[in-house]
Amino acid sequence: MDTDKIKIFGARVKVESTGKLAELEKAEKEKMKAKVDKIKAHGINCFVNRQLIYNWPEQLFSDAGIMSIEHADFDGIERLALVTGGEITSTFDHPESVKLGHCDLIEEVIIGEDTLIKFSGVAAGEACTIVLRGATEQLLDEAERSIHDALAVLSQTVKEPKTTLGGGCAEMVMANAVDLAAQNVEGKKRLAVDSFAKALRQLPTILADNAGFDSSDLVSRLRSAVYSGMTNSGLDLLTPGGGIANMRDLGVIESYKLKKAVVTSASEAAEVRIR
Repeated sequence: MDTDKIKIFGARVKVESTGKLAELEKAEKEKMKAKVDKIKAHGINCFVNRQLIYNWPEQLFSDAGIMSIEHADFDGIERLALVTGGEITSTFDHPESVKLGHCDLIEEVIIGEDTLIKFSGVAAGEACTIVLRGATEQLLDEAERSIHDALAVLSQTVKEPKTTLGGGCAEMVMANAVDLAAQNVEGKKRLAVDSFAKALRQLPTILADNAGFDSSDLVSRLRSAVYSGMTNSGLDLLTPGGGIANMRDLGVIESYKLKKAVVTSASEAAEVRIR
């Protein structure tokens, strides 16, 4: 919207009278009005521009009942076009060839000291914005990393929908299987197999310790439950004092792909250290 104005104000123009200057300004306004008319011909009620929108075209948009939004960053424009089902355009000569985006509501919201434009009810339906706020940059960075990790796990789960039970259940079931396999191993190799099973049991221990519970008691109870055939059992860390519960009933699940990658990576790291 400001291209023509930059050309006029960035050039040296010599006129002989104020009348000539008025003619130049009038010609500039007419060019801007023509561009606004082309944009209006698209039948829109909101115009989002990456650059500055000057007062004159902004007034023309307002008179036509069109909301104008300026200084939108390029990444934001791309995401907005994606979720609203529209496309980014730089020419307005052929309205019939431009795909318009749609949403149910556009509103200005204030979060803290920041003023934001919120688009609700977008055509794609799956988009959302997560706003992180914190007292320090360190807290924000930590929150951002946590959110990123959670979304990364979620995206991998969508690609590979298989899941395992959480709460230390999967690790304890694997440890039980390794212990059973260890019965058929003789000699010093048995020590390595037993150590692998012990390492698997460390994750429930860490979960209990991080929750502030008695890990020795909880892990012993969990081990007894799983080894006795209750293979859906895991740590219930929401119960006061901790407890053992059916993870399937509680809906505590983890990504199978992530769990497999963690166990495989840990095993490979241990092998490297041993070698």
